[in-house]
Amino acid sequence: MANVQWTILQDPRTGTVGEIDLCKDPKWADPYDIVIHNECFADTDNPEYIRRITEAHRAGKPAMVIHCAMHTYRKATIDDWREFLGVTSRRHDHLGKYTVTPAAPMDPIMKDFPAKWTTPPDELYVIEKIWPGTKALATSVSDQDRKSYPVAWTHQFGKARVFGTTFGHSDETFRDPVFLNLLARGFLWASGKLP
Repeated sequence: MANVQWTILQDPRTGTVGEIDLCKDPKWADPYDIVIHNECFADTDNPEYIRRITEAHRAGKPAMVIHCAMHTYRKATIDDWREFLGVTSRRHDHLGKYTVTPAAPMDPIMKDFPAKWTTPPDELYVIEKIWPGTKALATSVSDQDRKSYPVAWTHQFGKARVFGTTFGHSDETFRDPVFLNLLARGFLWASGKLP
């Protein structure tokens, strides 16, 4: 699909508070064509640090946001990160297998996505708010509150395309060919390689 060279940054911190050193530089995103966020710093709430990240994206740096990214900076009192993601979530349902239904089956990202797909054991994130510029691509129904929530979407944030999915909790999910195809096509869309 694409010839990709990866730069992987794995922060050594294991807690819910942290600031990635790379992102402390205002030009942190300049060397990259796209940034994938899957960090898990739920209790980090430094507005200047958060805005340094989101402003790089607002200026046009595309992104893919996966699973943990939705609950990162959830203690923050500013909404900049949530607006960047395209959704607001602060909690999730239990670990389970969830049925996923396309909400936008004709979208190029959803090409070859089955009419119904059941995830490996994963977490369904409760979406409290969908931000303007966000388009749901696929949904799942919570077996706790019986509501339907977006589990994959596209979002226009300033000049940047953002593709997001709340799934990705387990290694099994990352080995599932349906999920991998969704990620690959979302990556290509965010990078401007799909319409």
